[in-house]
Amino acid sequence: MSDDAKKPEGAENDAAVSRRQAFVTLGVGSICAACAGAAMFGYEFLAPNVLYEPSPVVNAGKPDGYPAGSVTQDQQSAVYIVHGPEGIYAMSAVCTHLGCLTAWKPELGIIACPCHGSKFTRAGVKIEGPAPHPLPWLRAWINEDGDLLIDRSEPLGQKQFVRT
Repeated sequence: MSDDAKKPEGAENDAAVSRRQAFVTLGVGSICAACAGAAMFGYEFLAPNVLYEPSPVVNAGKPDGYPAGSVTQDQQSAVYIVHGPEGIYAMSAVCTHLGCLTAWKPELGIIACPCHGSKFTRAGVKIEGPAPHPLPWLRAWINEDGDLLIDRSEPLGQKQFVRT
């Protein structure tokens, strides 16, 4: 008897995977990948997604640190602290045109936007350029510890000075 006669039917395909088994394996793998993806997105949906932003209230230090007639820019908080004859006031350093950070030019006595050429007075009034509005004034006050605090969250409708 030959070796072929001793083998049962289909035995020559034992080592190879049948077409049906390949499709079943591919289908089960696809379902597992889809379930893993759904579980990942479900976890992302249920996990808290909170954006922690810094406080809009900035501690600018002691008012004595701002000499009379000075304009000080705090680049971290994007505010100007100006000590004028009426007292100290704060303005936003963000240009009202496209949101660029402006710069104080002491040699010219103006605040200028380096991006598009808007110019403002030390009181925030627009002199020239494409900016549609003046620089907004911000609420400023002195706390119990004697520190100057500035609230960047809401611009003031009217000018407010802190008397020192």
